[in-house]
Amino acid sequence: MSSFDSLWADLLPVGRHPATGGYRRYAWTATDATLRDWFTGEAGRRGLDVTTDRAGNLWAWTGDPDAAAAAGRPGLVVGSHLDSVPDGGAFDGPLGIVSAFAALDDLTARGWSPRRPVGIACFADEEGARFGVACAGSRLLTGVLDADRARSLSDDDGTTMAEAMAASGHAPRLLGRDDEALRRIGTFLELHVEQGRALAAADGRDAAVGVASAIWPHGRWRLDLRGRADHAGTTRLADREDPMPALAGAILEARASAGRRGVLATVGKVRVEPNGVNAIPSAVTAWLDARGPVEDGVRGVVADVGRVAGTTPVEESWTPPTTFDADLRDRLAVLLGDAGGVPAPILPTGAGHDAGILAAAGIPTAMLFVRNPTGVSHSPAEHAEPDDCSAGVAALARAIDALT
Repeated sequence: MSSFDSLWADLLPVGRHPATGGYRRYAWTATDATLRDWFTGEAGRRGLDVTTDRAGNLWAWTGDPDAAAAAGRPGLVVGSHLDSVPDGGAFDGPLGIVSAFAALDDLTARGWSPRRPVGIACFADEEGARFGVACAGSRLLTGVLDADRARSLSDDDGTTMAEAMAASGHAPRLLGRDDEALRRIGTFLELHVEQGRALAAADGRDAAVGVASAIWPHGRWRLDLRGRADHAGTTRLADREDPMPALAGAILEARASAGRRGVLATVGKVRVEPNGVNAIPSAVTAWLDARGPVEDGVRGVVADVGRVAGTTPVEESWTPPTTFDADLRDRLAVLLGDAGGVPAPILPTGAGHDAGILAAAGIPTAMLFVRNPTGVSHSPAEHAEPDDCSAGVAALARAIDALT
């Protein structure tokens, strides 16, 4: 694990907030540039060729992926992302990229000779923390996210994605589906920290690594609630046009409806104008995240929330149910099973990933999860034990060897 430990130590301080201990690694910022430089530097130290696709995703390759694709043997790609949610944890995303480099180091030290190219991917803007659309890099790559819409997305300061990309040295005019980059991918495999604790409770088994079966349908919706600014100390309750009670009702309904329908719903971001303690708000914007095992349940929650709030939620992103390649999933489960021949646990997830976007685009795709002992994620408390991280690197190395 010396390779993993060194890589992890170098990456750990980047973007970490001193007050919260959480990470603020947002797309197309100075911190993001540092992360991209780190990725490029580590790839260069291993003799890997780095390319950037039209969406700004980074790819570090062994061999010649274009020649392999032309010969009908496109490469195996592993990897994940480096950006974070606000005050996120250290493992969500970076664990997959650090483990990919460490797995290649392990294989190279053992004289590994792949029969097809292997790439390590670093996807841009997976969390969507700055511009509001999750998996933006992979959605742009596959053409799921319209390029004009992406260019016009803006952050809380009014900076558009196009402006942020240009300031970071990437040409926003290039955005759009990238068939050249897609042709190079024969199989995609993403290792990720588990965002839940199913592995920790896997029938008492000592399962450090599991295999994903599917990603639940999920999406984000915006609620625009309008009112009239006024004085908090002089305006009678009967005379107020205050949008906050509607927001309160929407939040309570999201929780209640999710419980009735067997799904998950969260209002985690709110913007209030003018945002003064002694001022009645003129407008409130809130974002609803909803996801669950069945699409009808998810959309039912959105409809319930809109009815209570008195507005039509605006869909900002939607990912339909995604099932990973069954043959690949089962092969990995057997390959990574225990000494007694019992396959590795197979589990679904409610978290979205770039792997899901590529799977939906028709690329044979699989995911490996590394056990999270508490299940906490998107938080500074997110954690994976060193022994489990080591097991994840070993599992990824075995998978790369078997798939190449």
